[in-house]
Amino acid sequence: MRSLLFVLITAMVAVLLYLFLWPTEVDPLAWEPPEAPEMSGPWAPNEKLREADYLGAGAFDGPEDTAVDSEGRVYGGTDGGLIRRTTANGGVETFADTGGRPLGMGFDADGNLIVADAWEGLLSIDPQGEITVLATEADGVPFGFTNDLDIASDGTIYFTDASYRWGQDKYLYDLLEARPYGRLLAHDRDRGETRLLLDGLYFGNGVALSENEDFILINETYRYRIQRYWLAGEQAGNAEVFAHNLPGFPDNISATGDGRFWLALFTVRNPDMDAMHPHPGIKRMVSRLPSALWPAPEPWGFVVEYNEQGEVLRTLQDPGGERLFAVTSVKEVDGTLYLGSLYNDRIGVLPLERVEQ
Repeated sequence: MRSLLFVLITAMVAVLLYLFLWPTEVDPLAWEPPEAPEMSGPWAPNEKLREADYLGAGAFDGPEDTAVDSEGRVYGGTDGGLIRRTTANGGVETFADTGGRPLGMGFDADGNLIVADAWEGLLSIDPQGEITVLATEADGVPFGFTNDLDIASDGTIYFTDASYRWGQDKYLYDLLEARPYGRLLAHDRDRGETRLLLDGLYFGNGVALSENEDFILINETYRYRIQRYWLAGEQAGNAEVFAHNLPGFPDNISATGDGRFWLALFTVRNPDMDAMHPHPGIKRMVSRLPSALWPAPEPWGFVVEYNEQGEVLRTLQDPGGERLFAVTSVKEVDGTLYLGSLYNDRIGVLPLERVEQ
């Protein structure tokens, strides 16, 4: 009995020493999150996302973002670096292999698929699947986590480097640290130049241009907010908060071209994570644990429609994630929403006529 007690005490001491003293890469800051908004009014739960169909079930491995070409083929990146697309006969084929992790994507005016690849940087893929690397660094700082993009009418590519410190495999460390490693960038393809527009972002994520291209929206996932960066007018070069204290983690955002935006919330707020943020020591201990023991995201499908004034027009949800969960992107094409996810093996498809009020 005494031997067993000794073993148990020794094990407990070892665990405590590990949690408190083992070296960790993470250097967290204290942050006091605002109290999460009530899920009422425009945020009231509904089940409208459960009206969605599936596209390419089993053929897409984590299609974080989607794009639709002029022939109506739907594209999505996969965890293994492939970009796959639907075919006219209802199948799915491989279009290209980036060798990295394709995230945000969209077509330019010449039919090239522009891709923000978490590992490979900003890429251009021509209609034959040939890949050209457009940029891998800005101001001498390599991209750590190329994330999302939007393309202006003059061809300028606006995109984010979510965290120049933490890559896609360690993005949760960025959450724990609560430090501003994110950047908004602009790439001029004709000149081959990439400019830094805005830094100090807390996991800079989704990017979307306004209808007149006078401002651009940028999601800050780990601050539960959306920033607006002015590209033209008296405020050009300045940033302000467009939406704050969101009820979930904003991922990608897309523009419809007529003064509206669709925002994907990866999940609802996590009270355990919010409670940890003011305490760097606790976050440091959590960083030493396997990620499976960290506060888990609640399965919840959640997308939000905004106008350019920052007003919520409606939300489409799936509480519990019965049909769609961990939605990371939403794009409207010809009255249909295409919904991507890091953790689904398919793309959600929702004709808006099914959920019109």
